[in-house]
Formats: sequence, C-alpha cells, structure tokens
Amino acid sequence: MALLLPVAGVDLLLAVGDGRPLWPQLVVLPIGLVALLRPAAGRPAWLTAPVRAAVPAVVSGGVTAALFLSGRESVYGPGELAILLCLLVVAVRDCPARWAAVCGVLDGAAVVALSYREVAGDSDISSVNPFGMLFLVGAAAGLGGYLRTLDHRRRATVTETQRAERLAMAADLHDFVAHHVTGILVQTQLAQLLATTEPERLGGILKDVERSAVEALASMRRTVGLLREVPEPGEAGSGDRRPGGDLAALPELVEGFGGPVGPPVELGRDASVPEDLPHEVQAAAYRVVQEALTNVRRHAADATEVTVGLSYDGRVLEVTVRDDGRGGTRLPKAARGGGFGLVGLTERVTALGGELRTGPRSDHRGWEVTAMLPTVRASP
Repeated sequence: MALLLPVAGVDLLLAVGDGRPLWPQLVVLPIGLVALLRPAAGRPAWLTAPVRAAVPAVVSGGVTAALFLSGRESVYGPGELAILLCLLVVAVRDCPARWAAVCGVLDGAAVVALSYREVAGDSDISSVNPFGMLFLVGAAAGLGGYLRTLDHRRRATVTETQRAERLAMAADLHDFVAHHVTGILVQTQLAQLLATTEPERLGGILKDVERSAVEALASMRRTVGLLREVPEPGEAGSGDRRPGGDLAALPELVEGFGGPVGPPVELGRDASVPEDLPHEVQAAAYRVVQEALTNVRRHAADATEVTVGLSYDGRVLEVTVRDDGRGGTRLPKAARGGGFGLVGLTERVTALGGELRTGPRSDHRGWEVTAMLPTVRASP
C-alpha cells in the first residue's frame, strides 16, 4: 500500500509528459488513495468496505465514459490501475457476500474500461485488447477470494478456541462446586447426628457449611456468564476434561518446564499471595503460566532465563512471566502450534474481569506476559 503514492505520481508525470489534461488523474487518484490508505481507526462509520470499493470504481468508469464519448484521448497510468486492482481485492475479501459480487464487477469493469481511454474519438476500437486487463482482474479477484477464505478459517478457529476455553472453565466450575456441595452434604449429615448428642459442636459445623456455600456461590456467580453453550450429549471430547491447575501446582509445572535441558525457571511467589484465592482465579493464573511457558519453548527456544512472578495487592493477583529470548531459535513450524493459545487465554482472563498484556520487555531483553486477575468482582 505504501507504494501507491509514488506509483500514483507516475500517472501525473505521464499525463504531463504526453501533453494530456490532468483532470482525470486529479479526480480519480485522490478518491482511490483515500479509500485505500485512510487508517481504519480514523474512518467514519459510513466509509464501509462496499463504499470504499464501489465509489472509486464508479468515478473511474464515469471519467472513462466521459472521455470516450467526448472523443478526447487520455492516458492512464500504473497508479490508477493498481488502485482499482487493490480495491477489487478489498471488494472480494472484505465486503458482505451480497455486496462482494456487485463491487467486484464494478471494479473489474473499471479496470477493463481503462483500455478504451486511448482510443477515444476513434471509430475503430478493434485495436483494443482487453484480455490482458481481464487476466489482471481474474488474478486480483482470485487473491481476494483466497484471503477471504483464510479470514473465514481464522474466525472459525478463534471462535472454536474461545468455546473450548469456556467449556474448560465450566468443567472447572463443576468440579469445584461439586467438591463443596459434597462437603456441605457430609457436614449436614454430621450435624443431624450431633443435634441430639453433642449440640455444642453444631456452631463450628454450621460455620463450615456457610463458608463452603458462600465460596461455591461466589465461584458460580463469576463463571455462570461463560456458560453460553453446552456440549451435546455424546459430543467428541465431552468426556475428556483436562484437570484444572491451581497455585499449589505451579512449582511442579515450573520444574517440569526446566527439566534437564530447558532454561532455568525461577518462581517468585510474594508472601502476600494467600492460599485461599477463588478457584477460578487460581485456575486462570495456572493457565497463564502454562501458556506463557509453552510459548517460550515454541518461539524463544534460545532463552537462558525465565522468571515467573506472583504478587497480590488485596484485590488483584498479578501473574508475570518473563524470558530473555531473542526468538532466534525456534522449533519446526509443525511443532509451534496453531497460534491460538493466547486467544483462549484472553477469553478466560477477560471473563474474570481481568486484563492480559503481552509484548516485549521494557528493557528489550525478551518477552513478557502479564495477567491482572481481580479476586473481588466489582458490584454491577
């Protein structure tokens, strides 16, 4: 896209050098360049993909028709041709299905019509050979269709990854609540037995029941919004639920990552981090560390030092994983995964009201993953 500006300048030079009027280029080029080069963040709501693809094509076709009907010859350059072909790719790739064909035809027709500018006013137009233009139109449309297919596959993969992460969280919730409900049932049965023999012990038992019930309900409130879908009976994988990790399992995870050949991993857990954080927060923290370490192995195999840090300010658990890898040594492509692990991780962290940040370290000595996991939900 950055080459479009100098290429568009070539059109102006060709028109000046040939002694032809500049107005066709001054009309078409600015509109096409704005449609292609205006940043997405600064586009108004009305500047949609169909508008961007159709308006420059209609203007270009109108200029060609005006020149041809008036009998005034004019040159066209590589800039206008490149703009129209890029807009054809945009039309096929980004426009909604019902608009993709319409905008694609408009852009393709505008490209083919460029050939007729040079024979304006000539009664014999048999010398025009549009087949070269048709080939370019077909190539651009094919590229747009291929990119549209890739975009669709990526969206489908992202959606499936998010769904799998939500189901994993539902499984975690089931296991946690089932544990507490079972404990409540046992304690209730014990309380019934002691009601007549040792009533003085009922106070402690009932407090345990209350605590278990409160923890289970709090976890359910945090996670129930994620249960948007339910696996169908007999669905593949519905019986293969991976166990959820917690903070107590982090030392084993870290030790297993380093092993005899991996880079040394230092686990720093601040003394302020309590043992009884909500289950879903601990599971999310475990997943953050797990995914971050996996990405170190996949994308920064040259790392010589990895640190995992946990800190707590009373409301938010902060999980940080840093490495000093340069990314110069990587596993083969087939072993690097699909690149959607962070998608699922982001789904889990944001569902808890937290934030996940990934990027280069401030000292530019590797990569850093930071998750902020609130342990207390803000009141709605």
